[in-house]
Amino acid sequence: MAATLSTTYSDPFTVARQFSSIDHISNGRAGWNIVTSPLEGSALNYSKSEHPQHDLRYRMADEYLEVTKGLWDSWEDGAFVRNKETGQFIDKTKMHQLNHKGEFYSVQGPLNISRSKQGRPVLIQAGSSEAGMEFASKHADAVFTGQASLEDAAQFYQEIKSRAAKYGRSSDEILLLPGCAPIVGRTQGEADEKYREIASLVVMDDALNYLGRYFNDMDFAQFELDAPFPELGDFGRNGWESTTDRIKQLVKDENLTLREMALRATTPKHVFIGTATHIADTMQAWFEAGAADGFMMNSAVLPDGFNDFIDQVLPILKARGLFRTEYESDTLHGNLGLPIPKNRYAGVEAKQTGFS
Repeated sequence: MAATLSTTYSDPFTVARQFSSIDHISNGRAGWNIVTSPLEGSALNYSKSEHPQHDLRYRMADEYLEVTKGLWDSWEDGAFVRNKETGQFIDKTKMHQLNHKGEFYSVQGPLNISRSKQGRPVLIQAGSSEAGMEFASKHADAVFTGQASLEDAAQFYQEIKSRAAKYGRSSDEILLLPGCAPIVGRTQGEADEKYREIASLVVMDDALNYLGRYFNDMDFAQFELDAPFPELGDFGRNGWESTTDRIKQLVKDENLTLREMALRATTPKHVFIGTATHIADTMQAWFEAGAADGFMMNSAVLPDGFNDFIDQVLPILKARGLFRTEYESDTLHGNLGLPIPKNRYAGVEAKQTGFS
């Protein structure tokens, strides 16, 4: 289970405790999808006069994660002795105050909750901007991506893995998970017809609103639907920077009208449309080409889309040894094949913390 929460409009101590609590309750199966709040109007709901600029939000998020990860390490394993005979509740040498004073946050610590079974929640991030990639390379355990082709996905994959190395991280410590929303048909023609049927269900007003969300809730209804997509310059880059850049490039490459782009945004056509064998082949090709460590599964129509994948594609992947037949672990880190994060203080010579 992974929940989404913004670093821009929340407090790191509270969030560290909330996610640690969920991690304890789930017995080590929690994750945090880290976002930085792209919509400028968010500031007005949090007593702020203006929304932080894109790269500033990531700079804040970087320090925020340094704080939360430090708080999750407040207590080493075995810190809570709970010895009824001696009356000792904790081992003071295994408790650590954070004493963080930074550009944006000042947090003393320690966190008033112990480490979870998996050390801390799995950290998930999605962002393809320069600032987003740097943040992911440093902090993320898993990265959601949205590249349309194997070639682009492989390039992004290598970029993130190589950047992670400069932070002393192994490439095995960070997973790249492209989005996959399969549409399964008995034939390619049937799958294509399913796609057209799904696309035809979209109400244009809703499609325009959905597209507008990427551009700070712009009202695209003011523009002519069948005219070329409006020239927006740099508008929208303070929100979903990489997404708006990708939309503008797609419009330019394919000379799309506003109507075409709105429909493309709500019902993107992709390579995971076809027979069960075609989809399994495509997923295997991406995995073997170094474009994916796994996939973030979506569905165009619930629950039918997931049911089709589970009933028709998953058996093929299992038969090829590409998908588990049973869980390997009882934690989210373990089932993702990720190591349990070590407590930064483990093995360090103990010293008195001053906590009483």
